[in-house]
Amino acid sequence: MSLHLDEAARSILETNDLGGYTIPTKGLYPYQWNWDSAFVSLGFARFSLERAWQEIETLMEGQWPDGMVPHILFRKDDPSYFPGPSVWGTHGKPMPSSGHSQPPVAATAVRHIYELDKSPAARERLKVLFRKLLKWHRWFHTARDPQGLGVIAVMHPWESGRDNLPDWDEPTKQIDTSSVGTYQRKDTSHVDPTMRPKKADYDRYLALVQFGREHNWDPYAIATNCPFFVADPAMTFILLRADRDLLALAKELGEDEAATELEEWIARTESGISILWNEDLQAFTVFDLRSGTKGDGISSASFLAPYAGISNPQYIEPMLAHFDRIASQVTYMMPSYDPDHEAFEPMRYWRGPVWGILNYMIAKGLGEIGEDSRAARMRDDTAALIAKSGFAEYFNPFTGDGAGGSSFSWTSAIWLDWVTPTRTAGEA
Repeated sequence: MSLHLDEAARSILETNDLGGYTIPTKGLYPYQWNWDSAFVSLGFARFSLERAWQEIETLMEGQWPDGMVPHILFRKDDPSYFPGPSVWGTHGKPMPSSGHSQPPVAATAVRHIYELDKSPAARERLKVLFRKLLKWHRWFHTARDPQGLGVIAVMHPWESGRDNLPDWDEPTKQIDTSSVGTYQRKDTSHVDPTMRPKKADYDRYLALVQFGREHNWDPYAIATNCPFFVADPAMTFILLRADRDLLALAKELGEDEAATELEEWIARTESGISILWNEDLQAFTVFDLRSGTKGDGISSASFLAPYAGISNPQYIEPMLAHFDRIASQVTYMMPSYDPDHEAFEPMRYWRGPVWGILNYMIAKGLGEIGEDSRAARMRDDTAALIAKSGFAEYFNPFTGDGAGGSSFSWTSAIWLDWVTPTRTAGEA
């Protein structure tokens, strides 16, 4: 069974490889996505280090002059996807792209690949990527944390990578959608509409794209006036982890000045995460920088603190209690939202389903703080989901049924890098 799934996962990556870059899945997502590519590189690294490096290099080809790396690179205009490049209006950039970013997993992936490939040629590739990654991280710490609070905001639910998370429901209510007009979604022609965001969500998504386009995607204008600007635990924790990994690479390369800058960012974030701590819920939640209010629910991102290197018992002990509470309610961990919350939906995108890449990051963090049994639960559940329903985009936490897109690249990648039993247990 394991070898069969290994072969299937590799075949999916090779099928979705369009020549140096990988699409998430055919039809539903026909372009190169930012954090998808980072996870995909981990899968490629298990059978082609050359292709793993290339995946990150092609992603960074789309980097804007200010350092931002877009969440979508439109390497061709595919009419099967909406909104395409004409809607975003990002003119004068290295290639047509979306106007905001996505969680910066790439530095963590690059460190992982480099640890597998320390050849002289790999070191040279690392040097080039390091400068680009540093510039991207600097963009996050300025454009998305302009006040230096130590938490990273998103200007669009799509930027978070978790589009229709219930945490965005309240902040997006303030968005004026009167000028959105008519449009034709394409996602619901590929996937059951009950598994996708609702039309009201899409109206707000497109209104935010209009705002960005009208302000030429200027980070200052966005930070100052965008109606949606929400500090996100996932973005903050993923960047903190990526900063630590980039710091390790800086030391490897003798980049002393960069190392000092990274250490300053890390210290600021370690202090700033207290802003995201919700005393009432005893968990990390979103913080709406426009209204000054915290979210009322616990998402899977709440469990990423150990992945970010946070081990303070003040945070970890309540987190583990929530982990065990949720684990007792579902068949498969980790649902993307708390099953006890009224907005939980087990099959609608980020409102409840299990996502393999979140399981991967949560389990990695748990393992690093010695929570081996909980990490094993995450890995075993992910293996069971894939064995039951294949390499789906996401899964029902109760039934294990696959949902969303099929033959999904990042699900295949984390199988190869983390889940497959053919990997040694010590590499978990």
